[in-house]
Amino acid sequence: MGEKEFVMETKPRTIGELRRSGYRPRSVREEMRDNLIRKIRNREELFPGIIGFEDTVIPQVENAILSGHDIVFLGERGQAKSRVIRSLVNLLDEEIPVISGCEIPEDPFRPITKEGRDKVAENGDDTEIAWLGREYRYSEKLATPDITIADLIGEVDPIRVAEGRYLSDELTIHYGLVPRTNRGIFCINELPDLAERIQVGLLNILEERDVQIRGYKIRLPLDVYVVASANPEDYTNRGRIITPLKDRCGSEIRTHYPRTAAVEIDIMEREKADFLSEPYKTAVPVFMKEIVAEISALARRSPDINQRSGVSVRVSISNYENLISNAIRRAIRLNEEYSAPRISDLPYIVASISGKIELESVDEGREDQIIEKLIQGAVLNVFNRYFTPLELGAMIAKFEEGLSVETSDTMSSKVYMQRLAEMNGVTDAIKKLGAADNPATIASGLEFILEGLHLNRKLNKDKMPGKAQYRRPRS
Repeated sequence: MGEKEFVMETKPRTIGELRRSGYRPRSVREEMRDNLIRKIRNREELFPGIIGFEDTVIPQVENAILSGHDIVFLGERGQAKSRVIRSLVNLLDEEIPVISGCEIPEDPFRPITKEGRDKVAENGDDTEIAWLGREYRYSEKLATPDITIADLIGEVDPIRVAEGRYLSDELTIHYGLVPRTNRGIFCINELPDLAERIQVGLLNILEERDVQIRGYKIRLPLDVYVVASANPEDYTNRGRIITPLKDRCGSEIRTHYPRTAAVEIDIMEREKADFLSEPYKTAVPVFMKEIVAEISALARRSPDINQRSGVSVRVSISNYENLISNAIRRAIRLNEEYSAPRISDLPYIVASISGKIELESVDEGREDQIIEKLIQGAVLNVFNRYFTPLELGAMIAKFEEGLSVETSDTMSSKVYMQRLAEMNGVTDAIKKLGAADNPATIASGLEFILEGLHLNRKLNKDKMPGKAQYRRPRS
């Protein structure tokens, strides 16, 4: 039954009332499958906020759920694995009935623990039930070497033993995270990092439906939908994960980084920090967004960067935020109404990219050189998509006549506006960039054109502390 079919003015409060309401219990897999089918039929958004997976990952997830498969998501860091996994909660019913007061969520019609069975045996149809919201039916654990069986499955509670119960009494057990996620979704992140003996225990409780705690064996037929994430290299490496556990997961789905700059930019825009009290009007020209996305794209292909650890989309988001922040900082200091990131702001992304990439070489000072190379490569690639040097021949001619232009991340936009009159053809080029809206974007467009011509070896660039000067090449 769909999640909306039991929304009523007065919810059943006992097993008897629930039975008379016509409620039919379903497994988690059946529940998710039914709700997925309903959402597809109604053309509802299945995974809000997930971009770029529409034709790749999402169809595979849909197939896995329709097949009733547990899932392992394989991908490098920053590929939205956790976000996809957490969004699976939307496929659960809005709320479900459980036996009130039990340590784990119990199906009122099919209790699996002694505590639940005793309650039903004692009270029958008068057994009280509670309604559990979907947000409480998801549990997540990061696999680390120090995780114990007690964390995931359970342990004997010495306080309950001290109260007079026998060790063999099931009521002495304090259940771990997996049993407490009964009738829900359990996620284990970085699955290969789980110790082998813990993997065996997890396999037993999921496949064999039994568990041994301190030598006491109990049957625990849990209803849990299991999802895991892993780095592909760790997951396929022999010895990192036991084969039976791999076999238990019905579908392995590979995630990926954004395959186009447009998707990466869309993610950057959605995920960047926004402040409601922001007093400054900030406009980011499209070419600056493309440069940020291109930096990440180049980093993901760079032989200098460890590709096994990946280059997260968070690199693009953090770089974008730092770029905007430096533009706002300039507007604050110069008391300008508008702010827009420029090429001269790009060095400030070193702080946001350095901690998020792993280099193949650890030579002193090598990191800054690699990042600078990425930035230059990104600017050159984006510039060459907009212009050829031939289009800017009139501007180049002015430099050959002796013109030189100074740029700086602390220079007022008004100064750039004054320099425009000295150059031919720049106004049209800035309009082509879509950057003619205000002095801040015009300054950004001018710096981009100057840097692009320099990287195409049409202008020389002299770097000085806090500024740069563009001039004609030496003959």
